[in-house]
Amino acid sequence: MNATDLLALIALAKNKNQKSQTQLINLFWVDVFSFVLKKVQDENIADEITVSVFSKVLAKLDLYDPNFQFKTWILTIAQNTVIDYWRKKSRENEDTTENFEGFRNHYARSPEELLISEEDQRQILTTIESLDTNYQEIIRLRFFEEKSIKEIADELNLTVANTKVRIMRAKKVLAELLKSNDFSD
Repeated sequence: MNATDLLALIALAKNKNQKSQTQLINLFWVDVFSFVLKKVQDENIADEITVSVFSKVLAKLDLYDPNFQFKTWILTIAQNTVIDYWRKKSRENEDTTENFEGFRNHYARSPEELLISEEDQRQILTTIESLDTNYQEIIRLRFFEEKSIKEIADELNLTVANTKVRIMRAKKVLAELLKSNDFSD
């Protein structure tokens, strides 16, 4: 794809044109996934990070400067997302031994805390039920049944790329709904 066509595609994607967004993702998916896979050495983690990268790319398209290569911009976002992943992983490993007291107390919650937790869960489930049925299905399969992207694609008779886009969109819509309902952790 030449630079002019790419800039036109980016402009359409900025205006929330879903076909253009999907085309943009499909155009760069292999490059980003391969880059991430080299850094994390695990296909499932690479898949999750790549979905996250494209979610960020679509959310920040307004920040793209056409004076630079689009692929370089996307790979920079991918690199930063991988760095964030390793930092988080490092913190998780440190936290497991240092905060044993906090860990024990996490399971010794008061009845009020348990009630709040149940209320949060009900609110999340209610919000999920308000979504379009396609998004409900994707969320159920991915997060409740914990199926892989490939399994979901097979079950729903979709391509893997389309499944990834749908997961990303479902997560984004759910997050926006939870945010607009003043849901907080």
